[in-house]
Amino acid sequence: GDALLVSGSIANVKRLDADPDYIALTDLSETVDTTRAPRALLLLLVAVLPPILGVAPLAISALASAILMVVTRCVSVEDARRILHSGADKVSVNTAAVRRPELITEISREFGSQACVLAIDARRNGRGGWNVYTRGGRVDEGIDAVEWAARGESLGAGEILLTSMDTDGVQQGFDCALTRAVSRATRIPVIASGGGGKPEHFIEVLTAGEADAALAASIFHYGTYTVGQLKEELLRAGIPVRMLA
Repeated sequence: GDALLVSGSIANVKRLDADPDYIALTDLSETVDTTRAPRALLLLLVAVLPPILGVAPLAISALASAILMVVTRCVSVEDARRILHSGADKVSVNTAAVRRPELITEISREFGSQACVLAIDARRNGRGGWNVYTRGGRVDEGIDAVEWAARGESLGAGEILLTSMDTDGVQQGFDCALTRAVSRATRIPVIASGGGGKPEHFIEVLTAGEADAALAASIFHYGTYTVGQLKEELLRAGIPVRMLA
């Protein structure tokens, strides 16, 4: 597998000539150029608004040879079915799973655990642990994040998308203690999110942090590094990534 993921927050795609490894998520007014299929990462994490489901994931899938995980409102098996039938390979659940944990089991039974990703937004609680936050990181649920990750696995989640709300957006490094704690409490892949600003941060979370993969967003969107440059740094550090010819 690939240790590097790319994330975006809008629901369309185009090729960037300056970086053929990069898939940019652009404004909906942009036209998808399906005649120039880009070389893709293993997995794209795309936030899609419900009204455009059925168009955006399908358009992205047509452009990319990557695995596509869609982050949107998903509160039922029917929601998951609509997302997956729109072209996504995986769907993530967060707040809805906290409200009704059996949703994880329902989705994994219907589509397989590989299609069900439990997204966890966690913040340090001042007592040496982390609490689960919902509603985009605004509401403290008072649930231990490490215990919730382990429970999510037992309910059928196939992966954990773990975002540290303390480090998200600041590009000063991942919360390696958090990813390490969750990785040791579970046996499914843990994707670290929040804090990646330079190659050293990714190397650290994938080694000392014991994450299986790391999510990158701002580091690419602002042009700090290209996907190829970051992958080269990871490869030099002995971390397996898929280099493109």
